[in-house]
Amino acid sequence: MQTRNIVATLLSGSLSIFNWAKSTAPPNTVPSTSARFKRIGFRKLILIGLILCGQFSLAQAEATNNALTLNTALKRALEQNPSLKVFDFRNIALGGQLETANLKPAYELGLETENFSGSDELSGFDGAELTVSLSSVLEMGDKRAARQGIVSNGRSVLDAQRQVESLALLGEVTRRYVDVLTAQEQVSLAKEADELASQTLNIVAKRANAGATPDAEVKRAQAAASQAHLTLLSTQQQLEYLKVSLAALWGETSPNFAKIDGDLFHFGADVEFEMLYAKVEKNPAIQIFAAEERLKEAEVRLAKTQSRADISWSVGVRRFQESDNSALVAGFSMPLFSSKRNSGAVSTALAQRNEIFVQKEVALLNMHTQLFRAFHNRKQAILTVKELQNTIIPVLEEALKETQAAYQRGRYGYLEYVSARQELLSARRTLIESASSALTYGAEIEQLTAEPLSAEQYGESTELSGSVQ
Repeated sequence: MQTRNIVATLLSGSLSIFNWAKSTAPPNTVPSTSARFKRIGFRKLILIGLILCGQFSLAQAEATNNALTLNTALKRALEQNPSLKVFDFRNIALGGQLETANLKPAYELGLETENFSGSDELSGFDGAELTVSLSSVLEMGDKRAARQGIVSNGRSVLDAQRQVESLALLGEVTRRYVDVLTAQEQVSLAKEADELASQTLNIVAKRANAGATPDAEVKRAQAAASQAHLTLLSTQQQLEYLKVSLAALWGETSPNFAKIDGDLFHFGADVEFEMLYAKVEKNPAIQIFAAEERLKEAEVRLAKTQSRADISWSVGVRRFQESDNSALVAGFSMPLFSSKRNSGAVSTALAQRNEIFVQKEVALLNMHTQLFRAFHNRKQAILTVKELQNTIIPVLEEALKETQAAYQRGRYGYLEYVSARQELLSARRTLIESASSALTYGAEIEQLTAEPLSAEQYGESTELSGSVQ
């Protein structure tokens, strides 16, 4: 279609040149072709040729740049969607937590004064004792490594969450892409319905002028033509909204594409259900449970390290004002029965870790149900599409031709003619809806398995899961 438009532009431009050259000839003369081109002039020909070349290049560029492919849409969404940018900040936050986890216990500087401002010989500071000390804590049970393990495993969970969000985003892009592709087909069908309604109105009007049908049928045909045109306008408006909705996934408020490329009726090769379900365990939504399990194991290790009591130590110098002497002081302390007091925290951490195993099993069961539903619904939708394409629609097209011919000869009434037309349009509408359902269920299968369903899906090669990494 785009190539035909470009050729038509070139032919139209050439015809304009010829007509303009002809108009420059003197009155009552028919100049030869060579004389006309001599009159135009060599420079003018060059200028016109450049204009035509520019029109051809512009038309070719528009044909190339205004069509959006699914791969381009997926790439734009991954690069520009605002919802994925939060993970950069979460990663920075984990970096800060790791810095904190790497810190050793802080040193404390202490100053203590005793035996001052008392009574008699202890009045003032003459009998005071002044102590300057440095203290800290010796961490026992490898607590520092346990803290580092929590941050490290937290980063693994964050990476899995990013993949889950990315996969969900790619699935949403694919679904909206299919919606736009469906709307494009619906606009084409609405245009065909509008043309059929106009054609019907012309046929009914001719029969009414010949006195073969009442004027009431003409009015009914006029109303049907108006309704078909309104349906076309509504479908075109819906297409524009869906394009805006698709562009919003990469942060644009107005789409910079005129249409999208793809084949609504191309589904690729089928894959066995068992092969698809075997890929479900590789889904980031399942892998995130493995990352959370490792995180909970790290939390259990940290809780167990708290059962080992830390040793507090201090060392310093004490000054005796009364004797003008100094002496070293040192000490240490540790809490008693730490293991018993920490048993509750260990039990809590173990219970939270075991809960992850159950959640993983529940998630696998739910995903099996979703995959089974999507797999069989897609299969049924593809079967419906093939039956409509190969059997139902060809029969209805022949029936419409025969009914129209019979109506023009007066053998059928207006109702039979309109019914045949509506049956054909309804079948084509069902064809579009079934094809859209098949692609939508295919996108759901891709999201559940984290892999493209087929290299031929959507009429082009897409790498859904590869884009998530």
